[in-house]
Amino acid sequence: MPPTCYLSRTEHFSAAHRLHSLYLSDEENRTVFGKCNNANGHGHNYVLETVVGGPIDPKTGMVASLDDLKHWINTAVMDVLDHRNLDADIAYFKNRPSTVENLAAFIWIRLSQTVPAGLLQKIIVSETPKNKVIFAGEGLTKAELDECVL
Repeated sequence: MPPTCYLSRTEHFSAAHRLHSLYLSDEENRTVFGKCNNANGHGHNYVLETVVGGPIDPKTGMVASLDDLKHWINTAVMDVLDHRNLDADIAYFKNRPSTVENLAAFIWIRLSQTVPAGLLQKIIVSETPKNKVIFAGEGLTKAELDECVL
């Protein structure tokens, strides 16, 4: 059996949002989300690291083509999120707060529809240099997967 290897690609995108939950009162939203609940929203320069893994192909010497990985990320994520308002432009956030955790789930769902089965290992979404989420698809429901069909 060939050795297993992991390949990652990092991309950057900018997006705006407002942290606000429909399930909390205005006062609760201000308490929970603080200045990030500003009615006018705010923006981030996000960093996405996508990790794929699997056996090294003995013919190509690769786990996956970097060109393919770049295409999968651009199609599933960059073309959809870059320079967008998450709350206004992305239906997934209509009924859920646009936290970095929910953003990671959305990105995972989108990537899982383009990356060949079993290849996507994890993603790391950084909202700031100090705050990041690591996600590997755990706990997603079929309804959530169906909500983001490409």
